[in-house]
Amino acid sequence: MKQYKVGLVGIGAVGTEMVKVLRQRNFPASEIRILATRERDEEVAGETFHVLEAKPEAFDGLDIVLFAGTEGSKGASKLYGWEAVKRGCVVIDNGDDYRMDDRVPLVIPEINPEALDQHQGFIANPNCSTIITLMGIAPLHKRVPLRHLTAVTFQSVSGTGRAAVEELEQQVRAYAAGGEMSVKAYPHQIAFNVLPQIGGPKKEMPGFTTEEAKMTFESRKILGCPGLQIASTCVRVPVFYAHSVAVHAEFSAPMTPEAAREILSKTEGVKVIDDLAASQYPMPLFTGGGDVVNVGRIRVDPSVENGLALFCCGDNIRKGAAQNAVQIAEVMIQRGLI
Repeated sequence: MKQYKVGLVGIGAVGTEMVKVLRQRNFPASEIRILATRERDEEVAGETFHVLEAKPEAFDGLDIVLFAGTEGSKGASKLYGWEAVKRGCVVIDNGDDYRMDDRVPLVIPEINPEALDQHQGFIANPNCSTIITLMGIAPLHKRVPLRHLTAVTFQSVSGTGRAAVEELEQQVRAYAAGGEMSVKAYPHQIAFNVLPQIGGPKKEMPGFTTEEAKMTFESRKILGCPGLQIASTCVRVPVFYAHSVAVHAEFSAPMTPEAAREILSKTEGVKVIDDLAASQYPMPLFTGGGDVVNVGRIRVDPSVENGLALFCCGDNIRKGAAQNAVQIAEVMIQRGLI
């Protein structure tokens, strides 16, 4: 099997997970070259790497470069993404800078791998909540087209980054000890609370946040439905890992819960957990660290014609970021695109 020289820009939560996923999936990497803001030795996922300073010449000789920027983390792919392409690399970017760029495919491998075929060297990873939502709804849309989609997300603090994970832990410990809670990562305390704001106001969508706009525009691009009506409310919850999404969908023709379960049970990357009487349904507690998106609570939504409701749960750092990026590279190799 051909081996590939892989670059990785950034070694935060997502970058670290990318190294784990590359190793766990036995990706054919002859080299993993980590680039960051400064040169140093760093232990990443149990291995010691000599981290190089990110600069244009550091991309020379690489075949694939994964940019590990988290949501709202600007800079790296804007500075070096297209420069890496010029130097012969295929770039897969986890950040949001180029997702809506017409030159850039926005890809979930199980849903729209064909979008890779016309790539120009730069591919974007969708937003974590978009990935988790569409893994549960896109297979149904392919069978019966959607008319309307409403989603309410319950997003874990790891989506903000390592500092937010540490802050939630500090607040819980402080609460238990009767101490003072530190509030830095969010505008309000996150422990024992929920925050119905992720991102800032979206100017083009008054009243909606940037995270909610991503759900709309990214879903339309991935599904190839520019006019699809989508509304979402994105909420940060005091959970360490795994995002959950309550989805209410209106289809153009009937989609029964039984048909939905059958379709989803045969979908790669999806596991149906749906037995309300036995209290079996997707939960972050049993989803964090996993590679699949769990889907359950599948039922008729009687408020609209041809309505269906379901609940999705997936690990935002793995399938929602690192794993999806590595899967894109794998599919590109399988399709002879690298």
